[in-house]
Amino acid sequence: MRIKSTNLQHDRLSQSKSMVLIDPAEATKPISRHRRNHSQHYVTDNLIHKVLLVNQNKEGILNKTKISDRGKKLRKNWSATYVVLCKERLEFYKDAKELTANLKSGTKSEYIDLHGAQIEWTNEKSSRKNVFQITTESGNEFLLQSEADITVQEWFSVIRNTIDSLGTVQPFSTLSVKSASTEVLHQGTELKEKKSEQRKSLVFKLNYSASDSSDINRVKTRLKKFIIRRPSLKTLQEKGLIKDQVFGCHLETLCKRENATVPHFVQMCIEAVEKRGLDADGLYRVSGNLSTIQKLRFVVNQEEKLNLDDSQWEDIHVVTGALKMFFRELPDPLFPHSFFEQFVEAIKIPESDRRIQTLRNLVTQLPPCNRDTMKALFAHLRKIVVNAYVNLMSTQSLGIVFGPTLLRPKNDSGNMAVSMVYHNQIVELMLLEFDAIFC
Repeated sequence: MRIKSTNLQHDRLSQSKSMVLIDPAEATKPISRHRRNHSQHYVTDNLIHKVLLVNQNKEGILNKTKISDRGKKLRKNWSATYVVLCKERLEFYKDAKELTANLKSGTKSEYIDLHGAQIEWTNEKSSRKNVFQITTESGNEFLLQSEADITVQEWFSVIRNTIDSLGTVQPFSTLSVKSASTEVLHQGTELKEKKSEQRKSLVFKLNYSASDSSDINRVKTRLKKFIIRRPSLKTLQEKGLIKDQVFGCHLETLCKRENATVPHFVQMCIEAVEKRGLDADGLYRVSGNLSTIQKLRFVVNQEEKLNLDDSQWEDIHVVTGALKMFFRELPDPLFPHSFFEQFVEAIKIPESDRRIQTLRNLVTQLPPCNRDTMKALFAHLRKIVVNAYVNLMSTQSLGIVFGPTLLRPKNDSGNMAVSMVYHNQIVELMLLEFDAIFC
């Protein structure tokens, strides 16, 4: 560590940011610290061969976005962030004022734990230049970027050095040095605490025993026994421990469970859109926030009480996005696989009257839940078309949006582009001739 003369007026601002490696031969000598820390630290060579002290504090503005939360992909949302590298973690603030305010109040900020993290340059995950990615040990992924080449290079280097140094320091965590005294904790006590923490997590237990082949075999044997003994999905459903969810459930099964021909969730979404969203620009075409849609899906699947008038669902595009996701995840689409080819052949009929009559006959042959749900949905979409002068959603626009969602072949074969044209035309014609087909 380089320390300037104590006679200089601005000595406190001259502390060097560096990595200090203590020579094992000098381990018994006192280590001189900065004058604002008057304690001295003694390291005995019978405990460790070397100690790596990292003091790389750096701060500045970078563009940041989080793209994954424990493996779950998130939509990129770039924002200028005041970043502070402090010892073993990377902290994020809105600006330098927030940093100062948090330090005074003791408020915790968003941060990345750099223990076990990985850092790499990436050109595939963003169209911006000078982008690097940090992946934490828990599976969170962050992208950091700056237009200034030198700035981003400096940040990349100092973060990488910090991650590498933390990987070196971690095995010697049995050594604890206190700045107010020269006390060294015994290695045996620290190891006992470490083992007790490892028992709390199966992941740590598996990692702890991974180096021993006999332990690996023992774990594999236990897992095999658990898999053999575990009850089947059908048994859990019969006992009521696992219930069929709303999303991804067969339409007929869901309607039978709810004792209705139109799913309750579909009715709620239609009512919410017609109540407060018919004039929304790009209705059903504009995508809502994916994480909020997934949260809504989770609430519905867990059979929690759902109130779409709640403020967390105030964005109408979240409601429309969830409704589209519901139809998209039906195992058998709203236009069943068994009727798919018949609907495609019907739309190809050149005579208008016969084409409409054929579609009408097909609709009447559908299972009651498919027919009634289809009628409710298309009646709703007709109201959107009526307000097309405000929401800019015509029959053609809705056909493009709902064609691939409501009609899917069982086996994807042939020219998909041509097939999707027929899907769109079927939805358009059923909207235009709603009264003739459904009444």
